[in-house]
Amino acid sequence: MFRRTFWFTAGAAAGVWATTKVNRKLKQLTPESLAAQAANKAIETGHRLKDFALDVRAGMVQREAELEEALGLDAPVEPGTAQARELPEPRRRGTLGPTPYTTRSIPTISYNRNEDH
Repeated sequence: MFRRTFWFTAGAAAGVWATTKVNRKLKQLTPESLAAQAANKAIETGHRLKDFALDVRAGMVQREAELEEALGLDAPVEPGTAQARELPEPRRRGTLGPTPYTTRSIPTISYNRNEDH
């Protein structure tokens, strides 16, 4: 008698547990839930990409500082001196001489709209 009661209770408990598990899984697979999960993953991926971009930018700044130091470009420059960073003068093109003007005749194509029909 106790055996039957034990197994009946154990079966009922297993049934309740399985039912709740299945219901939770079904709620996770609804379209609204799937859309929310996808949105959360997209936001998380965006944050990771932003962090990656910030890390890359910090590495670039650090490497630029190292290169400027190695090349001696990190010396302070006063804004009024000739060493101030300015745009270089535009390059002047060498004298190539006058370009000959050639006349080209444009071929005329007669097109009659009525020929297509």
